[in-house]
Amino acid sequence: MSDRVLERTIAQGPLQTLTRAELQLDLLPCTTDPRPRPVRAWVRFGATPVQVDAEACMWTPRAVAIRFRVGTREYRCWVWTNAVDPAP
Repeated sequence: MSDRVLERTIAQGPLQTLTRAELQLDLLPCTTDPRPRPVRAWVRFGATPVQVDAEACMWTPRAVAIRFRVGTREYRCWVWTNAVDPAP
């Protein structure tokens, strides 16, 4: 998706991320990858969903921590595992 479209989407509200209760990091194993993997992930800005090119930095059996850029700004959030696909 183009940065221009993403910039308009960003204006729809803040980037959503999973809560501590949803992540259960105190109960589930968490893996940190020293070389993040390229992925395509669904995120939400406010109530607006959008698929972005991102990197998977950490994961649990249920969730993935991703980072992605829009222009010069970096965004980070946790999303459910099924919201992430390997990059083509």
